[in-house]
Amino acid sequence: MQSAKKRKKINGNDVLRNITFSCSVECQLPLPFARGSCISNFPSLMFATCREFSGRLFHLGFNLSCSISFKTSTFHPIAQLSTSHHPLLSTSRFPVLRSARVIRYLSDFTHPTAYMDLKGVLEVLEQLAPLSLAESWDNVGLLVEPSKPRPIKTILLTNDLTTAVMDEAVAMNCDLIVSYHPPLFRPFKRLLQKDWKQRLAVRAVECGIAIFSPHTSWDSVEGGVNDWLVGGMGSGKVSVLSQAHSSSPQKHRLEFFCVNDEELNSLLEQLRHIEGSENVQCSALRNESGGQQVNLIFNSLALTAAVQILVSHPHASRSLNITQVQQPPLLGCGQGRLGVLDEPVSVSTAVQKMKTHLGLPHLRLALGDQQTLDSLVKTVAVCAGSGASVIQGVKADLYITGEMSHHEVLDAVSKGTSVILSDHSNSERGFLAVFKQRLNARLGDTVTVAISQRDQDPLQVGY
Repeated sequence: MQSAKKRKKINGNDVLRNITFSCSVECQLPLPFARGSCISNFPSLMFATCREFSGRLFHLGFNLSCSISFKTSTFHPIAQLSTSHHPLLSTSRFPVLRSARVIRYLSDFTHPTAYMDLKGVLEVLEQLAPLSLAESWDNVGLLVEPSKPRPIKTILLTNDLTTAVMDEAVAMNCDLIVSYHPPLFRPFKRLLQKDWKQRLAVRAVECGIAIFSPHTSWDSVEGGVNDWLVGGMGSGKVSVLSQAHSSSPQKHRLEFFCVNDEELNSLLEQLRHIEGSENVQCSALRNESGGQQVNLIFNSLALTAAVQILVSHPHASRSLNITQVQQPPLLGCGQGRLGVLDEPVSVSTAVQKMKTHLGLPHLRLALGDQQTLDSLVKTVAVCAGSGASVIQGVKADLYITGEMSHHEVLDAVSKGTSVILSDHSNSERGFLAVFKQRLNARLGDTVTVAISQRDQDPLQVGY
């Protein structure tokens, strides 16, 4: 049975040629082989078949003895396969080995792809937006973890995890849902079917789907949701409204006085044995009388033990002063953004720009006192979602956010600031497409990243 046929890779990047094997049991097995691959060492290669071939061979653990010949300008190597020493291909194991059915069976062996596990994907998500940037009140990170680990092949991005989105995830055999808003926020005492969020949690567990939420970490990170939102107004100088700071362990400065070097060395020796004092920062300034003003910086874990030692010493206890060290700022990270536009635009133009950027046919606008549609906008304060707590009080020509209360809008308007409202999730959802590109760049072709088609803001205009 002589046959050789061409196949295309699934991604269409290359045409694979089949190698025809003439076996000792008189069957031929099609093996895809990448055009341009080296075949000089082919006798030592292991047998391989797969639907999607990337130039690497799947080793099944038996040797080939083969001869290579070229029939035409497009080579079709012919290899002699011995099955006598491998149980997988023995005639006793496969009595119908001569049939085309067996050939189809053997050709269904899929090339083992290096799929990422959940831990690996979570590490990538952390690199793109560290969870430490989230607000302290938020519930971010891995919210549902399946009991049985499985490779992550499909990720679904959504702004909100609703019943419709969960149906979509189940239908596509999704492994991980990344929901911008955390579907689990308040603590549960039980999981019952009468509550829709509890139903989602139970269903995710039953289907083995993991759920992850980044929420305010995406808002805060440089290049995140708020940077994307202010970018809709055009180029300009952007600054953070509410600066994020390092989440490293809190540190305290301990200042005290020692009369001489002997006293200082004795104290430092005692402090050196405190657990967690390995990275203590120490400086001392000597005065004219030989005494020293000492400055130590301890982390919070070692603070209590250090204070106990110092208060037991007469000179140090009388002069001891403790202050909290301010955490260093994380440049470019934090909640909200203030944009100073390179080219001022009218209020009317600003509305059109944001409609295009958000992909919406309608926006709500409140004109500031003494402002018209032709008034110029030079400065813009934005905060995705419900942003009044972040942008309120900021001096700007225009506020852009998802939602504000009636009285919050009145306060802004009274100060001459115009307000654009898009409804809550409409100010966030467009960032999913940006994040999909970043995630694809990190995960490669082994993971399919999709954006939910069922996710939408619950409030619609036009009825």
